[in-house]
Formats: sequence, structure tokens, C-alpha cells
Amino acid sequence: PYVIVCNHQASLDLMGMVEVIPDRCVPIAKKELMYMGTVGWACWLSGIIFIDRHKREDAINVISQTARTMRRENVR
Repeated sequence: PYVIVCNHQASLDLMGMVEVIPDRCVPIAKKELMYMGTVGWACWLSGIIFIDRHKREDAINVISQTARTMRRENVR
């Protein structure tokens, strides 16, 4: 398993990054993207994991749970 960290400048950059990251990778995005109409639906349907950056503990829990799942299922 591995993690790719990307610093993007705009919310729509995520859609472009999905095209260049390896298969079986799942991006993590800020929860606000989920409420951006068509972009939000596309992100949700493609399996993006959303985190709430304003609630630090919740974000840490989501990322920790994702890491445990990656290790347990030995996926990237």
C-alpha cells in the first residue's frame, strides 16, 4: 500500500488528478466538494473519500480507518 499526497490549487484540479494517478488509488477530498452539484456527484460516484477539514478529529478518524482498511485488505 502507498499514499500519494497532492497539493492542488482549485477544487476542479481533483478531476484532472484522477486521470493521472495509478489504478486502484482512491483520492481523499474535502467534504465541501460533495456539495458542488455535478462535480460532487461525479466525485461521490467515483468513490472519492470525503473528509471534513473543519472537524480535525473526524478527518483523522476517516484517514485512520482508510489506512487500516488498506493494510487489512492489502490494497493500494
